Amino acid sequence: MVLALETPLEDIPRIQRRFLVKLNKLGLKTVKDLLWHFPFRYEDWREISRIAELRPGDEKTIQGEIIEITLKRTPQKRMFITEALISDETGSIQALWFNQPYIRHSLQKGKMVSLAGKATLYKNRLVLQNPAYEILNTRYGVRGTSHTARIIPIYPETKGLTSKGIRYLIKPILESLEKMPEFLPADMLRELKLPEINIALRQIHLPSSVDEAEQAKKRFSFQDLFLLQLKNAEEKAALQKEQAPLIKYDLEEIKDALKALPFELTDSQKKALWEILQDLSKPHPMNRLLQGDVGSGKTIVAGIAALVSAQTPNNLQAVFMAPTEILARQHFDTLIKFFKDFENGIGLLVAKETKIFYGDGLETKITKTNFLKEVATGKVKILVGTHALIQKGVEFKNLGLVVVDEQHRFGVKQRALLLRGARLMPHFLSMSATPIPRTLTMTIFSNLDLSIIKELPKGRKNIITKIVAPENRDKAYAFIRGQVRRGRQVFVICPRIEKAEDTAWSEVKAVKEEYEKLEKNVFPDLKVAMLHGKLKSEEKAKIMSDLQNKQSDILVTTSVVEVGVDVPNATIMMIEGAERFGLAQLYQFRGRVGRGEHQSFCFLFTDSKAAQTEARLKSLLTAKNGFELAEYDLAIRGPGEFLGEAQTGMPDIALKAIQNPELLKMAQEKTREIIKKDPELKNHPALKEKLNQFEKEIHLE
Repeated sequence: MVLALETPLEDIPRIQRRFLVKLNKLGLKTVKDLLWHFPFRYEDWREISRIAELRPGDEKTIQGEIIEITLKRTPQKRMFITEALISDETGSIQALWFNQPYIRHSLQKGKMVSLAGKATLYKNRLVLQNPAYEILNTRYGVRGTSHTARIIPIYPETKGLTSKGIRYLIKPILESLEKMPEFLPADMLRELKLPEINIALRQIHLPSSVDEAEQAKKRFSFQDLFLLQLKNAEEKAALQKEQAPLIKYDLEEIKDALKALPFELTDSQKKALWEILQDLSKPHPMNRLLQGDVGSGKTIVAGIAALVSAQTPNNLQAVFMAPTEILARQHFDTLIKFFKDFENGIGLLVAKETKIFYGDGLETKITKTNFLKEVATGKVKILVGTHALIQKGVEFKNLGLVVVDEQHRFGVKQRALLLRGARLMPHFLSMSATPIPRTLTMTIFSNLDLSIIKELPKGRKNIITKIVAPENRDKAYAFIRGQVRRGRQVFVICPRIEKAEDTAWSEVKAVKEEYEKLEKNVFPDLKVAMLHGKLKSEEKAKIMSDLQNKQSDILVTTSVVEVGVDVPNATIMMIEGAERFGLAQLYQFRGRVGRGEHQSFCFLFTDSKAAQTEARLKSLLTAKNGFELAEYDLAIRGPGEFLGEAQTGMPDIALKAIQNPELLKMAQEKTREIIKKDPELKNHPALKEKLNQFEKEIHLE
């Protein structure tokens, strides 16, 4: 049976149903899924030793005959021990397997076997403990081995499916796979000394040497970085061909708008605003990422850009799209607070609420039907909302600027939904409070121009941060009670909503459990509220309104508070299970306090005694800014966890390669070379086809 990459694994007769269930757990459903489930490390069992030459600590392969094999059960621990006596021409050695009774049926007396493992002393005798094993086919000898006497790939596993089982499945599939077309140019492969794709796929799973495995990994890492760079270059070039509204600005009017604000913009804010205004005044769509710490003032910078777009002579509409209703409402409140004289309509559109502010100091509630008419006729110039903005029925008269918060790769399809037949493509500004390391900016977000707000507003006090060990929990609670009695408020962050059943999360604080504990036992005299993503929109709005109006003292919540919650009176951020969060996320949590005049505090609660955990959390205390912390976080956790692999669709091997400066530079150079010679890839049809396929497979938006 000849197999194609798209062949479902369930169509392969030799793969039993029990394997299919396990493969599904790993997200492996097709031949391609399985073959691109690459090893994360290799063990070198190539050296075959004679039994008499083995010494304690040796990690080698031996081959010999099974002289006897028995299964015993220990009386104390009731543990199964399978014992086999293996002999070659030089001597004998005992092999032991603990709690693997089925091995007694797999290995039989008189068979020739190959065993790979570590020689150790057990009850004063030299043995092999839990070695990998396989029966030797004397016709093929060493050449026929898959699990011993060679470089052995070790894969990400799941319960009931080991690396040995994965190797058992992959080897025959590789032998039956139809030949894949090579899409990287031959001269590029030669210059970079990379293997052809079919050879590389075999070598990554069945390498004959460590160097061979490394070269195969390098090839797949390079190809994904290269395709990503090509995709971004293609998108950037396509945008340059599009026409966008040319947005004019008057410096004196902007200065007047800035003077009307109750604070002065920082130098970083002014620079970012200038870069944005320069882009808006060009006839091609802006595609810019505005980065800055929590509370650094990104919204006001984007708001001024929206104001310029909406006012005469431009008379365009601007949209603010937020990932949550909480953040959408906050953006709306910020805009009407600082632009209280703006009479051309600032609208809010969330799931079950629509309202418009017309500069009269009042927010007017309006039916959704009438609201959409006001938008379609251009009477609402600045519109704030969630993804409800790109739903059917929302049409704009003359959209000029789109501002998206915390979604850096808002894509062409989503922009098309906003355009709905408009002649010009709007300018695009993404805002992020997540500090993105330089390497990720150069790869994942290389299609975006970058503006950075490095400073916090003047007068901000440093947030005092403490790591709280279990024995100091009561002291922290007492301190928190004292702060609340002074009129302050508290955020408590938990990693999950409900206590998880799986063991990995069994000890993690759950929001509901923590809420009940704090309300009933720890702070029965204080007003404790709870907020999480499963609540209805109206409930969330009421809870946040109560907090902002000081109707509650403590809010227990999930990471929904990470983005956009602004309560200046909240001065304590208490994070349960702090080791479960990434540093960038912890940094954002902390930034939710320290926004008012009072001294603020962040308490990192952890039960972990691990030195690495302590080192990670301490870096939050010493890092000068979010970008320094993000680089540290990236180095420890890797891009997959940093970005969230489910949000990238990129293979793990490519994500790890992002941290390889040499490979990244190589991919960027080759991208520039090929785009310069063949910008539309007309002379590289296989590469063009692969790029189209790559764009469908990854979802960085």
